[in-house]
Amino acid sequence: MIRDLRSRRGTARSGTALAVAAAGAAVALALASGAPATASAQRAVAAPAAAAPAHPGGGPWVTTWSASPQVAVPGTLSATGFDNQTVRDIVFTSAGGNAARVVLTNVFGTSPLRVGHVTLAIAGSGAAVRAGTVARVSFGGSSSIEIPPGAQALSDPVTMRVPALTDLAVSVYLPGQTGAATIHSDAQQDNWVSGSGDHAGDAGAGAFTTDSQSWYYVSDVIVRSPGAAGTVVAFGDSITDGFQSTVNANARWPNDLARRLAARPGPALSVADEGISGDRVLNDSLCCGVNAVARFERDALDQPGVRDVIVLIGINDFGFSALPPNPIYNPVTDVSAAQVIAGYRQLIAQARARGLKVIGATLLPFKGAAYYTAAGEAKREAVNAWIRLRGAWDGVIDFDKVMRDPADPLALNPAYNSGDNLHPNDAGYQVMANAVSLGTLLPGR
Repeated sequence: MIRDLRSRRGTARSGTALAVAAAGAAVALALASGAPATASAQRAVAAPAAAAPAHPGGGPWVTTWSASPQVAVPGTLSATGFDNQTVRDIVFTSAGGNAARVVLTNVFGTSPLRVGHVTLAIAGSGAAVRAGTVARVSFGGSSSIEIPPGAQALSDPVTMRVPALTDLAVSVYLPGQTGAATIHSDAQQDNWVSGSGDHAGDAGAGAFTTDSQSWYYVSDVIVRSPGAAGTVVAFGDSITDGFQSTVNANARWPNDLARRLAARPGPALSVADEGISGDRVLNDSLCCGVNAVARFERDALDQPGVRDVIVLIGINDFGFSALPPNPIYNPVTDVSAAQVIAGYRQLIAQARARGLKVIGATLLPFKGAAYYTAAGEAKREAVNAWIRLRGAWDGVIDFDKVMRDPADPLALNPAYNSGDNLHPNDAGYQVMANAVSLGTLLPGR
C-alpha cells in the first residue's frame, strides 16, 4: 500500500526490504533442541517448526508476536543506524506462556551486529516498563552476541510469566556502530531509542529520548505455552500490518483475531502477524519489502508451532502498476490476475508440503484509492472469483463481502474506511477479525 516515509525531530519512521536471507530453519532446529542459535544465510533444510518437540520444561513453543524483517530506506533513522544506544521495542502478545525466547535479526545487515545486552519486561507507560519485571535475555549463557550479516539469533529460554494480550518491552543495547538496521517499518506503535549508553535494564523512560514507529532488530517473541494448539500466521500487506489503525491501540485485525481466540475456552492459539505495508505477491521494492513468494518460508512456514496460514495479499501488484516509476517502489510492472494466481498456487504448494492448512482471503474494495484504476479493479474481481472457488484453499475468508459498501460494492463501506479508500479503520479491522471462522482454525477441524 502507499505510505509516506516521514522523519521529524523526536520521531522517526523508516522503510523496508529489498533482498532476503533465509534463516528460520536453524531457529526451528534450535527450538527443537532447546539450544541457542544463530542462523546464517546458508539454505539449511529442517523439519517444520510445528513439528518441534516440546521443551523439557513442558508445553510447545508458539510465536506470540512477530514482524517481518525489512531493509532500511536511505535517508531514514534506520539507514543511519545506532552507536552506543539502546532501542526499546514494544510488542503485543497473542498467547501467554511460562517462558519466552527472543529472535534478533540482522537479515539485512551488511556487517556483523554486536549486541551487548538484551532484556524482556512487561511494558509500562511510554518507554517505561513495569517495575520488577525486567528479565535478562542471554544467548548461550552470555549477555552479548555478535550476529553475522544475513543471520538471526535465537535467545536462551527466559523463565517468566508472559501474559496473553499484553505489551512487552524488548530492549537491545548496541555498543558500537551498527550500520543500517534491519527493521519492520510500520509498527503502528511507539518504540523508543535512547541517548548514549546501555539502558536495557532501565525501568524508567528518562533515557529514551526519541520515539519511532518502526521496530528494530526484533523479529519474533516465542513463548512456551502449556496446552497451546499452535500458531496461526496472518500473512499479507499493509491491511494485515494494520496500517491506519490507531497507534498504540493494537487494533490490527490479527490482534483482534487473537482476542477472539483468547476469549474462547480450550487450547490456546497464538497469532503471528507477518504483514508488510506495500508488499506484493511477485515483486520486491525498496519501500515495501521482499515479495510474498520469496519470504513465505521464513516469515510463515518456519514459525514455531505453525498450523494455519491466512493469506491476504495482491492488491499492490495491481495498484502499483498504475503509478509512475519511482526508485522507492519500482518496479511498476503490469501484473496480470493470472500471474498473481500463479503466485498463490506456489504459496499453497509450499504450505501443503509442510502439512499446513492454508486459507485464502479475498481482496478488499479499493475504489477511490490513490492507485485505483478500472483495469486494476477488473484484476481484483478476477482474483477474488478464483479465491472463492475454494478448491485450491483449505478455507476462504470473504473480506471483500464484509467490507464493501452495500451502495457501491467497488468501494469500502464508509463505516469501515480509514479515509484513504484503501485501508480499514479500527472498526473495519474488527469486522475483518470477526469474519474469520474460528472453527476453521481449531484443532481437529
